This record gives sequence, structure tokens and C-alpha cells, in this order.
Amino acid sequence: MLESKRALFVQNLHANIDSSGKERILAVLQSAQETGLDTASILLELGMDTETLVTALLRSVSDPVLSASSATSDLLLSELAKIDDLTTDTKTIYEAQNIRNMIFTLVSDIRVILIKLAEKLTTLRTENSVDEHKSVARECIDIYAPIAGRLGISWLKNELEDLSLKYLNRETYQQIKELVAAKRGERSSFLEYVQKIVQAESEAAGITVEVESRAKHFYSVYMKMRKRGISAQKIYDLSAIRVICGSVENCYTLLGIMHRLWKPVNGCLKDYIARPKPNGYQSLHTSVIINRETESENENEEGKTLEIQIRTEEMHQMAEHGVASHWLYKKGSSKDLVEAKDIGIVNEMMNWKQNQQSSGDFSPLWLEGIKAEILRKSIYVFTPQGKVLKLPQGATPIDFAYHVHTAVGERCNGAKANGVIIPLSAPLKNTQVIEILTSPSAQPHLKWLELAKSSKARSKIRAWLDKERETPSVEKASESKKKSSEPAILAASSLSGKEQLQAQANKVVHPLTAVLHVQVQQEKNLMVRFARCCNPITGDRIIGYVSRGRGIIIHREDCSSIVCNPEFENRLIEVQWDSAKSALVKRFKIEAKPSLNLISEIKTAIQKRQGNLIEENFEESDGNKLTGFFTIQVVKAEDLKSLIRSIRMIPGILAIQAVDGN
Repeated sequence: MLESKRALFVQNLHANIDSSGKERILAVLQSAQETGLDTASILLELGMDTETLVTALLRSVSDPVLSASSATSDLLLSELAKIDDLTTDTKTIYEAQNIRNMIFTLVSDIRVILIKLAEKLTTLRTENSVDEHKSVARECIDIYAPIAGRLGISWLKNELEDLSLKYLNRETYQQIKELVAAKRGERSSFLEYVQKIVQAESEAAGITVEVESRAKHFYSVYMKMRKRGISAQKIYDLSAIRVICGSVENCYTLLGIMHRLWKPVNGCLKDYIARPKPNGYQSLHTSVIINRETESENENEEGKTLEIQIRTEEMHQMAEHGVASHWLYKKGSSKDLVEAKDIGIVNEMMNWKQNQQSSGDFSPLWLEGIKAEILRKSIYVFTPQGKVLKLPQGATPIDFAYHVHTAVGERCNGAKANGVIIPLSAPLKNTQVIEILTSPSAQPHLKWLELAKSSKARSKIRAWLDKERETPSVEKASESKKKSSEPAILAASSLSGKEQLQAQANKVVHPLTAVLHVQVQQEKNLMVRFARCCNPITGDRIIGYVSRGRGIIIHREDCSSIVCNPEFENRLIEVQWDSAKSALVKRFKIEAKPSLNLISEIKTAIQKRQGNLIEENFEESDGNKLTGFFTIQVVKAEDLKSLIRSIRMIPGILAIQAVDGN
């Protein structure tokens, strides 16, 4: 069976494949599995080139065939792997549309998409269990059949839909199949009658035509049943005819002849020649009511409804093969066709290609044109879970955060793109995996309105800022202080003496990030943390360490802990103090006798000198002595001397000295 398939495949290799191309194909053909051969056969039917066929075959080969591969086939294989990794489980039409568009952003060569479509069709054609096919069928209905339609490959789209319906709704599929089979004889006689009349009338008008009849594909009948809310037995227009002629003028002449012969159905005339579909499809569509002269008296008086499509040969090839028709046919532009600027993007690219390049070549301008049409002013990015999100072009991590959830947006403190920390101001790019870093202390501010591009993010930020203005900050601070102090008072009531002092002292009063600001490689909006091992402050020589999931950790250059970290050299990043924002902060070492009011007296002394206590920590060094470290913010350097003097005057203070990190 496999050998006969291989022989047939070689026999059908078309004229566009040169001798060197055939040698490459034959080199991999013997190693290819049946699925790869079936996929390549579909692509051969589309008239695809050597690189496409070789890539399809290589996908089913366990060991690489070096004599067949090339830089192009390697690129195609690499981009196919990207689509393989794409999570295509969708719950809404919106999600499915996002994934379809993401597929276009992931590839730089449209042949990748054509190979993927052929692979999906091969899977559905293979006889396996229904359960195995259901997930693929759902994927094809939501993702791949619409893509085939977007690219104008109608027969491939139709077959993907029909086979998907077979696995997703077998009962309905069987009903439609039986109905079409039962009416085959009657339909054949009727269509033969219509075809003879069309041929005769066309010849009388001096127009050479080719008339084809076809049955509607099952999925279109199914969708018509759903739309009208009727059973399969009540669908009467199960067939149509297609009239192919030589020019656009003849198309409109034939339309007049059809309407003279039979009564047209109101509202069913569609002129896709003057107004092509976005995928480049062109044709005239009309529906007419046909009464046969030989019909008996008990026949339906209104006759039978029949859809008629009228198009040129060029339009027919575009309708059947879409973008793939470029590889199948090499025809110059015709004066009978409408101008390229008036038709869809795919057809426009096809005309450009026909006029400028040989039929065997491929230009990335094709795909760029399609991407520009499909994506317009949007980008598509991934969440860490693989979900695809659509954002406006130029969107930043702030837009992403608010798209995920308002609470995530309001606590956004940093972001990663593909595992690398980026500023909140950085524009996101297609196909990036975005991760938002949050912090309970983070909150929106006015600058975010400038950074956000989406209306959702801007409205949420504006609402939060408006709410903040309604509640005075002093009142909020008072409420916050009251809430935080209540549990501390209750906890301290059960302690006494030195234990109460320890409970009050061993805490962070204000986070260092509130008053200390650094620039990371000239960027100011990154999430940073200050290392607790060395507690860097303004004036210290500092370095940054890119951590996993906790932002950039700021250390002093002489910090002993970084010497023990083997990854530090690879994760080192340049940082410097942002002198315009960072306050003057100093650290002090204090030795004192235990006293219940010691902490409050130190705070009072600091506040009198317009200072701000950032953090404090006391530890018992020996029997009757405590050693503590205080980090203090002051307005001016001149205030330091008077502040130290005030602390020294507090009863119980034994010594105080500045701890300099330089």
C-alpha cells in the first residue's frame, strides 16, 4: 500500500519541480512514513514547490536526511515546531480568532501554514477512533478551516469542515449524508436539464462556457440547519451549478441570460467581482427558481431553487486554491480583470507576484501583506499558561496586566518578556510570553496613563486615581496606621520589659524602595528590591542581580553573600543611584540600655530634625545591652550632625556611630 502511494506520488510530481528538486524529494521519500507522504500528496495537489514537499516529508522522518534538507526546509521545520507548541484549546469565538491571528505572527513563510493545513486534513482522513479525532476536529473548526478560508483555499476548507462535523456531530452528519444520497438521482436529472439549457443559451449568445454541477458540502448544510432552525429534510437547495467563461464582460452577460431564463430570488444576488472578499475571492452569485416544462401537475408550483455561480477561469483558480494558486499557475495580468488596488490583499499579492517573479519563487512580501491585512493595528502575546491575548499596537506591560485582571493591574510592579525583565514602559512585541510581577505595596500613578495604550487599562487607572482623590491621603494614612497598630498593641500587652522593646523594634517601618531609587541600564521603571544581607543606601557603590521571579536585587559591591553565588557573574546587571529621586539615607549603629520608651524617644528625636525612620532592628548583645541598626532619611546633609547629637542625649544611649558602606 505504502509503496503504491510512493509510486503514484513520484508519477504526479509536476513540471514545476526541476531535476535537483526531484532528487531531494526521492532522497527523503523512502524514509517518510505514510502520514508524511499523505500530507505531501495534498501539497502536491496544491502545486507546492520542492521546499514545501521536502519539509512535509521530513516531518515524518525519525532520522534527518541531510541530502534532502536545506536552509529553507530547516526554517520551515523550525516554524512548524512553533505552531505545534501553540495551545489551541479555545472556549470563545474571540479566543479562536486570536489564535488564528497568532499563527500568522509566528511564521515568516506562508508555506508553513499550508503544510499545517495539509497535516490536519491528513489526520482527519485517517481512520482512527472518534475520541482521538474529536480534539483535532474542534481545532480544525475553530482554527484551521477559517485559516484555509482566509487564504482562499475553498476545497481544503470544505473538506476540513465536513470531516470535523463527522467526528463532532456524527448523527447530524449521517442524516445529511443519507439525504444527499437519497436525492442523488433526482438531483442529477434536474442538474443535467439545467446544464443543457445554460450551454445552449450561452452558445446562442456567442459565449463559450464550461458548466459544472456540485452538491453543497455537508457543513454548509449543517450551518444552514442551525441558522434556520430546521431539520435536514427541509433543506431543498442541496446543489448548485458553476458557469466558467472567458472574461468579466461575459460574466455579466451570462448573469442577464440566467435572469431572463428563470426568475431570480430577491436578495440573493451577490457581486463579488466588483467587491471581492478579503481573501481575494471573485464571482457572481445568484439564486433562481426553475420550473421544468416536463414536470407533472403535482410538482411544487414554485419550482426548485438553484444557486448559480459565474466566474472567469482565473477567478476559479483563485477560488479553489487561494494563495497556493501562485505555485500552480503563471499567468500575466489581464485587462479583463479589475485593478489590483480594488481587490483583496491576497489577490493583490498574487498579481504582484505574477508580474514580477517566476512562479517557482517565493517572496516574504506575500506574507507581510497578509499579516498587515489580518493583524491591522494589533499585537498578539502569550500568558505564561499559553493563552493568547490581543492588545493594541504599542501596548505595554500595564495594558497586559489590566487585560488579565484589574487587581493584577493595580498591583503591577514589574514585568518579564520571554523570561527577561523589561520596563513597564517597554512596548510589547508579537509572540512574546509576558509575565507580570506584583507587589502588595504597588499602586497606579499618573504616569501610567501615558504608558497605557488600551482603553480598558486607561479607564481603570483613571477610575483608581479619581477614587484616590476623593479620599484625602492624610485620612488614609491615619486609617492605615490605626489598623496596623491595633494588633501590635494587643500582641504587646502580653509582653513586658525587654520583650516589648524587641517586639516594637524588630520591624521595617518604611520600605527602602519608597525613598531609594536606582536606574537599571538607564531605565527607571523596573521592579527592584534592596538586599537584606547588605542593606545598600544612598552613596554606597552598588551592583544589580537579576533574580528568578523577584525582580532585580540591589547589593553593595562589597557584599559577602554575592561571592558565594556561582550564578552571580552571569546575572550581573549595571545599576546606579537615581540622584534626582533618591533621598539622603544613612545607617547608624546604636548601643543602648534596655528601656521601654527607647524606640519612641529615638523616633521623636528623628522627627524633630525633620528626619524619617525607614527601618530599625535591635538585638540583645549581652546581659544589659542592646545593639541596633537604624536606617534614617534626612532632608539635608547638615541635619545629620544635629540628629546624632539629639539621639546621644537620650537616656540609656551608650554609643551611636554612622555605618558607611564606602
